[in-house]
Amino acid sequence: QVQLVESGGELVQAGGSLRLSCAASGRTFSSYAMGWFRQAPGKEREFVAVISSTGDSTYYADSVKGRFTISRDNAKNTVYLQMNSLKPEDTANYYCAGSKYYSGDQTRFGNWGQGTQVTVSS
Repeated sequence: QVQLVESGGELVQAGGSLRLSCAASGRTFSSYAMGWFRQAPGKEREFVAVISSTGDSTYYADSVKGRFTISRDNAKNTVYLQMNSLKPEDTANYYCAGSKYYSGDQTRFGNWGQGTQVTVSS
């Protein structure tokens, strides 16, 4: 069973940058595609980005394409989300999760972390 712990969220001004990290325990991290999702207050959780198990393929939500970059280091059992040009609408709790499928469908993901809060002030 893989356990995930997110970190790196904080308060930042619009236009700023943050890098989120998601550290995984367990031996099977490199077998999973990894995704980032977010949930803003009063809204449903939504897909942000996904990276394949090898890191060769990535896919982004239109709302973050060109601003966010997902990456992974399988030697460190960690997946990252580099967020640039942040906007107030990026404010949310950000979660990482793993899946045996390279997909943006969050129903295919499990082993959810507790999340890390990102707040972007205008």
